[in-house]
Amino acid sequence: MSRFRLQPTRAQEAALLEHCGHARYVWNLAVEQHAHWQRGRKSAPGFAEQCRQLTEARAEFAWLRGGSIIVQQQALKDFAQAMANFFGTTHRKPTWRKRGRGEGFRIVAFKPGDVRRVSRNVGEVRIPKVGWVRFRWSRPVGDDVRSYRVTRDRAGRWHVAFASLPEPVPAPGSGEVVGVDRGVAVSAALSTGELLNAPTLRGAEKTRLLRLQRKLARAKRESNRRGMVKAAIAKLKAREADRRKDWVEKTSTGLARRFDVIAVEDLKIGNMTRSAKGTVEAPGRNVRQKAGLNRGILAAGWGRLVERLEQKAPGRVQKIDPRYTSQTCNACKHLAGESRESQALFLCVACGHRAHADVNAAKNVRDTAAGHAVAARGGFGLPEPVNREPQRDLLLVG
Repeated sequence: MSRFRLQPTRAQEAALLEHCGHARYVWNLAVEQHAHWQRGRKSAPGFAEQCRQLTEARAEFAWLRGGSIIVQQQALKDFAQAMANFFGTTHRKPTWRKRGRGEGFRIVAFKPGDVRRVSRNVGEVRIPKVGWVRFRWSRPVGDDVRSYRVTRDRAGRWHVAFASLPEPVPAPGSGEVVGVDRGVAVSAALSTGELLNAPTLRGAEKTRLLRLQRKLARAKRESNRRGMVKAAIAKLKAREADRRKDWVEKTSTGLARRFDVIAVEDLKIGNMTRSAKGTVEAPGRNVRQKAGLNRGILAAGWGRLVERLEQKAPGRVQKIDPRYTSQTCNACKHLAGESRESQALFLCVACGHRAHADVNAAKNVRDTAAGHAVAARGGFGLPEPVNREPQRDLLLVG
């Protein structure tokens, strides 16, 4: 998706909000229909049946008929896809949409004449029932666009995203392999020794965010003051998210251009960021510490970085088993938990090799991906074999 910043006028913004309201209303009706379904009953209506029901509803209600049929039908299409993802066990079950959260709609049947360039930095897109809306022309719009989606974030910013598949980043052809170790203190440590950190809010911005959060806790619900504070918090959060996304894009593009093979740890981020609250009968331990760790993992952009790498360098990203990569010495391959002196220091208890702990782990990931390490027969008394360099003398026997 190629996303651009929309610049609607006040009248156009009101029309866009009306489209968002219609899409949200139709989506919630579909959720309500499926909420009444139980095992043994007739199956809930599908996309075709819901479209027929939508036609009847538009004939009866003028306010719904005044909206775009494309926006409303595509909301049903999105719901059908969400239910397919749920039954495919890849996503959670679709839930209610609330005003101000996840606002947006999709337009299909896009034609090349529906977008045009006005000046060097300004373009326009034709939106049904709204007209020509300006957006910031930051890069060319692809020729293979068939649809686009208009969204509004919590900070009140509008964007348009054109569905287009960009060309993958070409490999350099040097045969180089890089290992990437993801962490909280260091967002991404490379086997080359580089330490990359995802940007966050600055000190003054963090202080202001904390002050705003305290204001929000004291503000009366449904008051104008509470709404203003929430908008200010959303702007700070959006600024942080924009910086993280920009870092992910630049880092992933740089890695795809520099290396032929990119090895990353196969981390189960969803399981790692699961809450430690537990239940009333069995409450969790160190809940606040675990919540802080979860925030650190999500702020580092682990999942987004690998996702963009796989999109920009398809077939060149290898996921490696992360077990024991941080406890194994890259110099002598000795495995010992005591070698990890601290978060940043790795000091091998066998050979005395000293290195940054994250860089040492990244080199182990790189060596596994490059085929330098093989599965040993047995291991060091661990439940499963560990990786060890092949012994030269054993290879020469026979």
